[in-house]
Amino acid sequence: MSGAANPPLPMEPLGAYLRAQGLAGAADAVQATPLSGGQSNPTFRVTAGERQYVLRKKPSGPIAASAHAIDREYRVMQALQGSGVPVPRMLAYCEDASILGTPFYVMEFLQGRVFMDPALPGLQPAERGELYREMGRVIAALHGVDHVAVGLGDYGRTGQYVQRQIDRWSRQCRALTVPVDPAMHQLMEWLPAHLPPGDETTLVHGDYRIDNLVFHPTEPRVIGVLDWELSTLGHPLADLSYHCMAWNVPPALWRGIGGLDLAALGIPSEAQYLADYQAATGREVQGHWAFYMAYNLFRMAAILYGIAQRAVDGSAASADAVETGRKAGPLAQLAWEWAQRHAAR
Repeated sequence: MSGAANPPLPMEPLGAYLRAQGLAGAADAVQATPLSGGQSNPTFRVTAGERQYVLRKKPSGPIAASAHAIDREYRVMQALQGSGVPVPRMLAYCEDASILGTPFYVMEFLQGRVFMDPALPGLQPAERGELYREMGRVIAALHGVDHVAVGLGDYGRTGQYVQRQIDRWSRQCRALTVPVDPAMHQLMEWLPAHLPPGDETTLVHGDYRIDNLVFHPTEPRVIGVLDWELSTLGHPLADLSYHCMAWNVPPALWRGIGGLDLAALGIPSEAQYLADYQAATGREVQGHWAFYMAYNLFRMAAILYGIAQRAVDGSAASADAVETGRKAGPLAQLAWEWAQRHAAR
């Protein structure tokens, strides 16, 4: 979140808005401080007297029409209120850009724990296991939501999600000018030719990982799933395998636990985690798992190549964009290894 691109919030209009919504008293001092998390939508912790909120807004400046769709974030979390998927309470959505410069929404501030490292350093093995089982329970619950019944029947296109994603990221890769690992070209040919039979559509988070969850301060219980920026209707196994990349990527390469002694840490193996998901959902997971892992590693590599391209073009938002881009090739090679594993089964 760059200070230049996203200036401090104008407090007077924000205070007036919160008071008009009944979220602040007439005498309450209103303050806002930037929060980390959420790569693109500026996020602030807002205090109004004794009350605390989280405010997320579109970034300032020109952005792509479909990007930073905070209205979708608000809509999906509003729809999930009272479901088996814990989300913060949505309090207000404002399209009026004259108040803060861009549309924004206000939601409940959740007092809890956010774990940035999936190895969960500093915890006891038993607690790590409980946190992981709870994380698995919540993604199973998410994929069991009747998206039509909660008003999200038109939240995305139905069917052919994986095929459309492969097409999208392949088009982006072909447009790059930065060097691309040969494995990416092999994957662009291989993935469309090996799509698993059958299709299914559920609500998917798109970025489900442990640092996008808020856990209860003391209990192994998720109290909020955050960062719904990439959520849509899609294939549940594409969503699950994205989440499970953590088991297959070493910490040095990306946010992963690959190669760690999971038994000593108390973290379930990927096989056990998938067995628990299958038991919870009745969904057969293992048959085409290597394909879905190859697909997601390919997708992640394509995203990182895009960051590398923006670094070369001078438009990358993050100071470590060049370093991030260097990780694309190793991820592509790992994806190709999974593709070969699928072919050899």
